[in-house]
Amino acid sequence: MIAAADGLSISMKADPDERPALLENAQRFYLPPYVGSKGWIGMHLGKGVDWNEVAELVITSYCMIAPKTLARSVMAS
Repeated sequence: MIAAADGLSISMKADPDERPALLENAQRFYLPPYVGSKGWIGMHLGKGVDWNEVAELVITSYCMIAPKTLARSVMAS
């Protein structure tokens, strides 16, 4: 996960099956520079953020890029 310089958005690796649906909501999600073409998405963290959704997306992102043993420990809890 990467925090944007403005502190109002984050970038994270997205599940390839969920990525197109997330990007359809252009008010909340976008393709971040440099890593957007590598399967990452950006998420605006303005008003009305569903923090449960943010947590789910961050956990998914972590599990996609972390070493398999660490990812398994997150999924087990």
